Amino acid sequence: MDLEAVRTFVAVADTGQFQEAAAVLSVTQQGVSKRVATLERSLDVRLFTRSARGAALTIDGQAFLPHARALLSAEERAIASVRPGRRALRIDVIERRLAPAGLLRGFHHACPEIELDVVPLPNGDAAVAAVRDGQIDAAIRAVPRPGTRLPEGVRAVRINDESVQLLVGPGHALAAERSVATARLRGHRVWMPTAVPGTEWGAFYTELAARYGVTLDTVGPGLALDPLLTAVAGSTTLATFVGERSDVVWPAGYDLRRISLTSPTPVYPHSLVWHTDNPHPALAALRDHLADAYAPLAEAWAPAWAI
Repeated sequence: MDLEAVRTFVAVADTGQFQEAAAVLSVTQQGVSKRVATLERSLDVRLFTRSARGAALTIDGQAFLPHARALLSAEERAIASVRPGRRALRIDVIERRLAPAGLLRGFHHACPEIELDVVPLPNGDAAVAAVRDGQIDAAIRAVPRPGTRLPEGVRAVRINDESVQLLVGPGHALAAERSVATARLRGHRVWMPTAVPGTEWGAFYTELAARYGVTLDTVGPGLALDPLLTAVAGSTTLATFVGERSDVVWPAGYDLRRISLTSPTPVYPHSLVWHTDNPHPALAALRDHLADAYAPLAEAWAPAWAI
């Protein structure tokens, strides 16, 4: 249905005059008459009765008027949903319990007037492709994964260094330590079933293990967290890696311990990814907020491929 014709019908109904409607719409009176006539033909009804005194709604016109107003209102909402500054800023994060989601919560507290739409995509490659194609406004990821490049027009800047910690059970050889040098992990078995090939976090933990002589075990229940925590809690030799800001919860009886790693501290390199052509005005506010909060560690290790 021609919404300009519908808009013209509503203008005539409101003013009661074709001439007045033409003035409101900034078109000729002849243009108003043609639009209304076209609408009447498409509906196969008469909408107005014309007289020297003006235009009066017929019974069909009265029945159509509230629906016509609803059509125009729906048009306004549709346009507003994609108008820069009106649409929610759509951002990808790895998982809602991990550090990137916490960074967005901090941004929301600082700028509550900016609406956020947080979506977890499968991996960094999917997130970068979504940024490139305009499906999302930004992503917080470790990029670019080894062997890949950022597409033309896609930019990334480092916005957070999340310290990696060791998580062990009460019987582990390092359980009594509050912090250990990362080099002391040589020969220790670390179970990371989430470090699957083809993901940026898989590439990160594989390189971390190779750099410091860790025996990395990736066989297991995939992304299921409970079996991993249960196994670590009951083992004297098994450990796992966890981000310092990861919201990992376990039963009190597990007595798991987080151990800081030092000299250097391995850090997971979170970067903000966006497209330079994206017009959403809230992107600048997000970039500024994250840049102001970024405090890189002085003695840290991160893979060379990360932004």
